[in-house]
Amino acid sequence: QVQLVESGGGSVQAGGSLRLSCAASGFTYSRYFMGWFRQAPGKEREGVASVYTGGGSTYYADSVKGRFTISRDNAKNTLNLQMNSLEPEDTAMYYCAADLLPKNGGTWQLTRMYKYWGQGTQVTISS
Repeated sequence: QVQLVESGGGSVQAGGSLRLSCAASGFTYSRYFMGWFRQAPGKEREGVASVYTGGGSTYYADSVKGRFTISRDNAKNTLNLQMNSLEPEDTAMYYCAADLLPKNGGTWQLTRMYKYWGQGTQVTISS
């Protein structure tokens, strides 16, 4: 049974940091392209960052470049998102997602391109 379980969300003030984690199980994690998405109330789910199987290649949304860092540990089947310099606009439910097929710059942000999804972890940033 495939499971993606996010953790690490919370409430912090603007300028603070959070580190999200996603624990994967039930599939060969090291073979899967992984991504972080977020969804704010009333808005569509959007791609935040993604990483290839080996961890060496990544994509970021323009809104988080230079502030967020995605990483993966294939030995521990975990995906991480280090979020620094947080802004109120970062408030959202954050989801991790997995898919067997690699993505490119034009497809990594498309939600329909990911097969597995976690339940999400809430991030709230106050000004």
